[in-house]
Amino acid sequence: MNVISFFTGAGGLDIGLKQAGFDIKLAAELVPTYCETVKINDPEINIRQGDIMDYSRERIYEEAKLDEHAEVDLMVGGSPCQSFSTAGRGLAFEAAGGAAMLKFADLVTEVQPRVFLLENVRGFLSAPLRRRPGKEKGDGFPPLEPDEMRGAAMEYLLTRFPDYEITSELLNSANFGVPQKRERVFLVGFRKDLERKFVFPETTHNEHGTEGKDRWVTVRDVFNRLGKIDHHHVNYSETRMKYMKMIPVGGGNWRDLPEDIVEDAMGGAFKSGGGKVGYFRRLHIDRPSPTVLTTPAQNSTNLGHPFENRPLSIEEYLAIQEFPSNYVVSGTLAQQYTQVGNAVPIRLAKAMGTAIISQLAEVEE
Repeated sequence: MNVISFFTGAGGLDIGLKQAGFDIKLAAELVPTYCETVKINDPEINIRQGDIMDYSRERIYEEAKLDEHAEVDLMVGGSPCQSFSTAGRGLAFEAAGGAAMLKFADLVTEVQPRVFLLENVRGFLSAPLRRRPGKEKGDGFPPLEPDEMRGAAMEYLLTRFPDYEITSELLNSANFGVPQKRERVFLVGFRKDLERKFVFPETTHNEHGTEGKDRWVTVRDVFNRLGKIDHHHVNYSETRMKYMKMIPVGGGNWRDLPEDIVEDAMGGAFKSGGGKVGYFRRLHIDRPSPTVLTTPAQNSTNLGHPFENRPLSIEEYLAIQEFPSNYVVSGTLAQQYTQVGNAVPIRLAKAMGTAIISQLAEVEE
């Protein structure tokens, strides 16, 4: 079964789909460095550097070397998430990433693959189509319009796939054996003429290994598999290092700092709302990793090594995302973190691909 892949990035989703049995006919990615990463690791793959906004059915078929009457089995993509991330500006489809998601929907309608898969951040589930500033909400202001309500962006996007029966679900990667509690929204649409609604794969793991499932895979499991290797990582500033040395080894965060210095260490964030669990965080060695992000050294989303006074290395990022042990990532260290941090965990991608293949096979019976 063939696949057209957009927003390929470092290739995590595509690797998992290949492991499930799909044939990647075309992988399209905007950033040249990311294309280089994919090509280095798979010289045979048909990776093209290009903007999804410039694609049409004709260009897809030409670059994928498909006969004009051939059917595409699966079209996949995970568009840039800043439009819907809780840390973003909430621009929804007005931002470049949101516009690219709408273009993906247009291409699905134009190409008519049997199935499409779209992946994005958890915040997409609750994102409004139009965000009203907080100071203009509440008493004395008009009630929210329908497009300002939570979930309006998702509702709008679904209207852009008129020919598909769509199922959506928020998946926690740890529940599929990934050593990471990464939550992402997946939308899977089966073309309506197939008369099939996608059923998401059963989870295989849970926190304690109960109910016949395996226990979550932990950071300790990852490090044991890695063994002794050379690590490449960013470094903490002198100020950050002073406080990180005070966090208990084995796991902790800002709440473990001495009471007489915690407010100074946190600065303005000390009195802000939210749990702030990412500040001065060391990973817990016997839990799955939190979501690996585009840098392990941001103030609010710090990913510190459980025992050493440093952020996670790119090698540890790759292992947590379950890339092959010999995987090479191109670009600067910052670009490497971004590529791997944005990827779909390979084990989860394989589980989704296996479920799609299985259910498409049932349609053919």
